[in-house]
Amino acid sequence: MALTKHKLGEFTELYNERCGNPNLTVYDISGVNADKEFFEPSKQAGADTSNYKNVPPDYFACNLMHVGRDKVLPIALNHSGKTKVVSPAYTIFRLKEGTPLLREYFFMMLKSEERDRYFWFHTDSSVRDGMSWDDFCDLEIDIPPISIQKKYVDVYNAMLANQQSYERGLEDLKIAFDSILDKEKHKAHRIAVGELLKEIDNRNDDGTIEDVEGINITKQFMPTVANTTNINLNRYKVVQKNQIAYSGMQTGRDKCIRIALQTSDKPIIVSPAYTVFEVKKDRVLPEFIMMWFSRAESDRRGWFMSDSSVRSNLDLDRFYETEIPVPPIDEQRAIVDIYQAYLDRRSISDRLKERIKNMCPILIKGSLEEAGV
Repeated sequence: MALTKHKLGEFTELYNERCGNPNLTVYDISGVNADKEFFEPSKQAGADTSNYKNVPPDYFACNLMHVGRDKVLPIALNHSGKTKVVSPAYTIFRLKEGTPLLREYFFMMLKSEERDRYFWFHTDSSVRDGMSWDDFCDLEIDIPPISIQKKYVDVYNAMLANQQSYERGLEDLKIAFDSILDKEKHKAHRIAVGELLKEIDNRNDDGTIEDVEGINITKQFMPTVANTTNINLNRYKVVQKNQIAYSGMQTGRDKCIRIALQTSDKPIIVSPAYTVFEVKKDRVLPEFIMMWFSRAESDRRGWFMSDSSVRSNLDLDRFYETEIPVPPIDEQRAIVDIYQAYLDRRSISDRLKERIKNMCPILIKGSLEEAGV
C-alpha cells in the first residue's frame, strides 16, 4: 500500500443554499473558531439574515478570508446531525460521493498546526491575506488507502462519541436549571445587584501574577487577546477564587453581559477597566449569581439597558439596578448543585475536545507511516 497525491478540488463540491429567514438572532447563527469547532451564539447577526448560509450535517464550513492574518484555517465539520446557519462570508462544501477520501479523515488532517502553516503559506497578498476557493482546490495532499483511513477514523470517532455523550448531557442539565430559575423568577423576592455585590479593588502591586485574563461571550475567563508587551501589570486587578469580574463595555454591541466567576485556587489578573466583586454571602451564593447571568434573558435585558454610546456600554450604575430573584440560601444550594454538575460536565467535555485535537496529528502521522512513508 502506498500514498497517492491529489488536489483538493478532486474531492470537494461547493454548496450555496441560503437559509431564507430574515430574522435570525445570534443564538440561531453559528461561527467557527480557531479550534475548528462551531460555536453558538455567534458574535453578531445582520439586520437581514435571509442571505445567511445553511450547513447541512456532514458538510464543511470554512472562512478563507483571514487565513494569512490569523495563521489558521477556520474550518469545521458539522457533526451535530442538524443544519447550522453561518454568515455569508463562509464557504460551504462537501466531499463528493465515491471519492477516495473519508470526510472524517480529511477533517483530522486539517486539525494540526502543520496544516495551518501550509494553508497560511498559500494565501494571497491582499490586505486580508485570504485564500480564494480556486487556490484552496489547487492545493495537494497525500492520502493513504481507504482501508487505512477507516482504521484511524474509527479511533477518532470513538473519542468523538465519548466527548459528544458528555455534550448531550450538558444540554439536559442546562434545561433542568433553566426551568427551575424560570419558576423562581415568578415567586422569589427580587433584589437589586447592587445590594448583593460589593466592589473589590486589589491591584497586582508586586507584579507577581502574570496570568492576564479576559472574559468571552460564553462568560468564561480566557487568556487575554490584548497585547500586554511593555504593559505595567502592577495596575491590573486581582481576581481571587469565588470573586466575580465584570465588564460593561460593548454589552449592547455583543448583546451579552460579560461576567465570569473565578473558580480556580490560583489568582488571576484582569484589565483595570474591569470591575471585581465579592458577594454578600449571607444573602446569595456566587454560583447562583452566575447562573442567573448565564441566561439569554439576562443578556437581552443587559442589551436593552445599555446606553446609546458608540460602545453601547452597560454602565456600573445601571448594572447595579438590575434585579434578580433570590430564593432562600438552602434552595440556592440545591439549584447550584445542578449548575455545578453542569460545569463539571462541561469541563470534562472541554478536556476531551483538547485531547481529540492533540491526537489528530498523531493519528494522521500513524496512518501515513502505515501506508509506507
